[in-house]
Amino acid sequence: MIHGGVVTGARVTHDSACVDELAAASPESQRAGVEQLLSVPDVEEAYVLSTCNRVEAYVVSPAAAVGRATLEEFFAAVDDDAVVHTDHDDSLRHLLRVATGLESVVIGEDQIIGQVRTAYEDARSADGIGSTLETGVTKAIHVGERARTETAINEGVVSLGSAATQLASEDVTLEGATALVVGAGEMGRLAARSLADATVGELVVANRTVSHADHLIEQLEVEGEAVPLEALSTVAADADVVVTATNSTDPVLQATHFEPDGLESEEPHAETPDGHRPADTVIVDLGQPRDVSPTADELSTVTVYDLDDLESLTEQTREQRADAADEVERIIDHEFDLLRDQFKRARADEVIAAMYESAERIKARELQTALSRLEGEEFTPEQREVVESMADALVNQLLAPPTRSLREAAAEDDWSTISTALQLFDPEFGGDGAPSSLFEDAGRAEFRIGAADDD
Repeated sequence: MIHGGVVTGARVTHDSACVDELAAASPESQRAGVEQLLSVPDVEEAYVLSTCNRVEAYVVSPAAAVGRATLEEFFAAVDDDAVVHTDHDDSLRHLLRVATGLESVVIGEDQIIGQVRTAYEDARSADGIGSTLETGVTKAIHVGERARTETAINEGVVSLGSAATQLASEDVTLEGATALVVGAGEMGRLAARSLADATVGELVVANRTVSHADHLIEQLEVEGEAVPLEALSTVAADADVVVTATNSTDPVLQATHFEPDGLESEEPHAETPDGHRPADTVIVDLGQPRDVSPTADELSTVTVYDLDDLESLTEQTREQRADAADEVERIIDHEFDLLRDQFKRARADEVIAAMYESAERIKARELQTALSRLEGEEFTPEQREVVESMADALVNQLLAPPTRSLREAAAEDDWSTISTALQLFDPEFGGDGAPSSLFEDAGRAEFRIGAADDD
């Protein structure tokens, strides 16, 4: 059976949505998201990438309309304006850009390529990866690696963790300061290393599993302490800077964590001439959903920044890496052309294989019929071999011209020709002569590989 091969994508990211909308778009897990997509009839493959600043979903289905409807339902909890939909070509190109870091809040950040790999493994474990997404996602990982080894795209501030440290340093002198990192996952580890490099005086890491926090502290050259999340009520108020990066669905820090006496200050915020508020504690909330309750930012002694506040800071990084980004774009252009050609060849070869398979069935049947009618005739093995070789030669010569035409048609995105050829040379395909769903839609504009994205 020839399967479909139309990739359809949709995403909610820091470019199109706020932190709360990203939280609403996030599935329970990447694997759960893939399983949800695969539960839809006609969805053959699925891939979900969910991070603190993006939720992206890709499906492979017989027709673009099927994929579009599936993804609209997947993101039903989010306002339509926050969702970006893409067709086959744009979905694949966008995935290459994501893996290189060009779509990240911090241009060129290294963390995203690991997240793309993890999402790939999660999708594989849910049986979401077939031949189409195997080709597309592994190509994205390859391009992401090329970008980082062949260009300077990841020099300087390369993660949200280091960006958080830089943002906090605008309000707090980090040298000798007391820092608290909440969460010892990948984002927390990056933030902790960045704070240690900034020579904070003491680093406290709070995590649900204390052993993970201990292991992180041991890797850093800084005086540190690992504590459970339950200890936040005793350590948060003493911190000069706090970076949070947990996977909690509810805030882990409340206003009361920063008020030892339990009473909320009513003093109004005062701003410095540069727009920053003086504060005893600066918090950078990298959680998605938020790790810090909005009530904490109402305290005069606390300033809270979130992912949206990192935009202005990371814009500087974009400008610094503009030349490297141009180099990465050229790599993407080249690799994307190779990817499209690979898909075209695979699609044409799949149809050609079906055509030869059908011809072989007809040849075998007719040979059997002819030989059975000649029962009683004296045929030597050599003579029988001559007859069979003649049948093989006829099949090969008859199919050689359409084979060339089909490959040319694929190279020119002429899927209607491929559909017609399949019906002509494989009349039994699909049982009653009807083409498969892949080829029913093959001539439509939204299906064609290379069609323009209308969104």
